Amino acid sequence: MTEMKQFIGIFFILTFAMVSCTGEEGVAPDLSETEQTVFMYLPWAGEELLPYFRHNIADLESVVAKNGLVHEKLMVLFQATPAEAALFELKYSRGTCISDTLKKYTNPAVTTAGWITSILNDVKEYAPANRYAMIINCHGMGWIPASPQLRSATGEKEYWEYDGALLTRWFGGEAPYQTDVTTLAEGITDAGITMEYILFDDCYMSSIEVAYDLKEVAAHLIASPCEIMAYGMPYAEMAQYLFGKVDYEGISNTFLDFYRNYSLMPCGAIGVTVCSELDALAAVMKEINGKYTFDDAQRGAIQRMDGYTPVRFFDYGDYVAKLCRDEELTAKFNTQLERAIPSKYQKHTDDFYTAITRNRIKINAYSGVTTSDPSVSPHTSAKTETSWYKATH
Repeated sequence: MTEMKQFIGIFFILTFAMVSCTGEEGVAPDLSETEQTVFMYLPWAGEELLPYFRHNIADLESVVAKNGLVHEKLMVLFQATPAEAALFELKYSRGTCISDTLKKYTNPAVTTAGWITSILNDVKEYAPANRYAMIINCHGMGWIPASPQLRSATGEKEYWEYDGALLTRWFGGEAPYQTDVTTLAEGITDAGITMEYILFDDCYMSSIEVAYDLKEVAAHLIASPCEIMAYGMPYAEMAQYLFGKVDYEGISNTFLDFYRNYSLMPCGAIGVTVCSELDALAAVMKEINGKYTFDDAQRGAIQRMDGYTPVRFFDYGDYVAKLCRDEELTAKFNTQLERAIPSKYQKHTDDFYTAITRNRIKINAYSGVTTSDPSVSPHTSAKTETSWYKATH
């Protein structure tokens, strides 16, 4: 497996000796005024990522212990086994961080919208706030629906199944625990929340198809368009930008600085999507698609963002550059793309790593977001059913 996350992550049972679990199931919430609640969601993703999830939480514990949270709350849902999950709050107390366990769950139906709604309702009950944000840790596969039947028919391995590769991070883990992005959107909608941001600490989630599915439930999406190493986001350095007045440029710069110097594999890429600009981007894209048809001979020239054969995820900006031959229309597109995925938030190392080939792939063109529109992979055959495709064709 590569060191990257994809589908929404695992519920965590805190085992660090430095943290005391003082809460009990059903403890009454603190109803004092809270400006922002950040919710880290870690559903089951398999045994391999558990140490990395624990490290991610430990990083956040260190931040809370050092700086405290004044007008913010930090909630974590961690699924340590397929059958067990716990919701707890990380909070400051007397110079340290404590873990206050609020509720436990048995056999959670993590792939359903009803489950997502119910856990978000619990978060609202225990940590009511003026604003909410969500961090999702797991494996990821962009917009592509969970389809064990298709995988069985093609026999193609996923990136986390390759032996001997560096570990990288589906929104979930093995097939029974994978959650579709449309299900996530439904669950958040039914909870009555619009997130300030959703941060996907998962592979391949900076996708224009994903963003369009989530544009009504989040103001911003923070994600990687390729595989992300299993270490995930550098929370110890990044957390200061995730709370209070969110600093998206600080988030992306911190990510780049960390992965430029990451000793195991100095590769990483990140982008931030401004969801309010996506309808206008779709309108320009529909204009382009109404005028031009993609030349299949150009497919191999587009910047690929994965190691699959055939490619599933292409750089979105580079795809449009090779599709649209009208300079004025291209300029119109680039202007709107800049509004939707601002270049100051698009950060990447010279290469990205993929566990599929165990190699680096050069990044020659980068827009911070991918598309599967030109893909001929059987795994992307459902692209015509996405809300993005319907809005742009």
